[in-house]
Amino acid sequence: MLIFDMAVILLASKLAGDLSVKLRQPAVLGKLLIGILLGPAILGLIQETDILNEISQIGVILLMFIAGLETDTEEFKRTGKASVYVGLAGVIFPLALGYGAGIWLNMPPLHAVFLGLLLSATSVSISVQSLKEMGQLKSRKGTTILGAAVIDDVLVIIALAFLMSLSGGDVNLGLVILKKVAFFAIAILCGWKLVPWMMRRLAKLRVSEAVVSAALILCFALAYLAEYAGVAAIIGAYIAGISISLTGYRHEVTEKVETISYAFFVPVFFTTIGVKVDFSGMSAHLSLIVLLSLLAIATKLFGSAIGARVAGFSWRSAMAIGAAMVSRGEVALIIAAIGLESGLLASEMMTVLVIVVLITTIVTPLLMKLFIKEQREDNLQGMTESN
Repeated sequence: MLIFDMAVILLASKLAGDLSVKLRQPAVLGKLLIGILLGPAILGLIQETDILNEISQIGVILLMFIAGLETDTEEFKRTGKASVYVGLAGVIFPLALGYGAGIWLNMPPLHAVFLGLLLSATSVSISVQSLKEMGQLKSRKGTTILGAAVIDDVLVIIALAFLMSLSGGDVNLGLVILKKVAFFAIAILCGWKLVPWMMRRLAKLRVSEAVVSAALILCFALAYLAEYAGVAAIIGAYIAGISISLTGYRHEVTEKVETISYAFFVPVFFTTIGVKVDFSGMSAHLSLIVLLSLLAIATKLFGSAIGARVAGFSWRSAMAIGAAMVSRGEVALIIAAIGLESGLLASEMMTVLVIVVLITTIVTPLLMKLFIKEQREDNLQGMTESN
């Protein structure tokens, strides 16, 4: 069955991506929509399975690893302040308005705060693909978005740990913060000293594709370390990519990992998001889904845009950055699962929020297409902003 699923997913995602480009939309949008068509929501040709989810997880890790490999570190340093502003504003606005919505829905205060935190999460894996397609991944906007996503992830997870400690969960806030600090300290040290040393050592092995294998070992090791520390695995993969980008192996690793990823793992990831869509029970909560979806989109879009505007971006570029931060992706789904287990999220809200997360994921490439037009035009604008 898995072999059949892979054949169908790869064929359908490539055809759908091509059709999407012909319609002047990001290819990733076609891959997301074809997943909905193939999945249980419509045709039922593909079912969500544990194996499919694991392959999908590898896909998103490799996607963020490639983003790290292609990050311009000098530009990354220059956009540090902007990333902080975007990350902070992108948490504060959804948190405040999400809390207000929770109170309006008669949730207990702690549950309302949890709803705000869930809406504050972001996942830029979809945005990364759209930025690549538009030639904007290495731009000032692209590096600001990636930096803001790291800040957003850390802030939301620490705030979640604090909330769970207040709600009586078995959480040591000091230990949570210590694990985050320890992870980033170890990751930076590894990127500075260990990664170059290991790449040189492993590249000498007399086996085929030793360099690429070494890079993937480091990618998955840092992704695992990030997940163990309570940070999203994609952050660890992104840091691994940046670390290897500073070595002489950057171009070889990028070329070959892109071949592996875009031929197999990444299409599975995007299509699997669509396969997860389930319309059952949707009609009973339609008004709530619409309300929370609009709230989720607006708070990230305008909140992050305001942060970018304060950092000196034009309004058009700021809105493009806000659009890229809209997708909640797998990060929000993980937080929702934690809330369900700890009692901070009612079971009937789980289905609603899963659909909201999927809606934010699907609209993200559309919004980015709206605000990021042509690469040449944006580059001219970026030159104006930097002067």
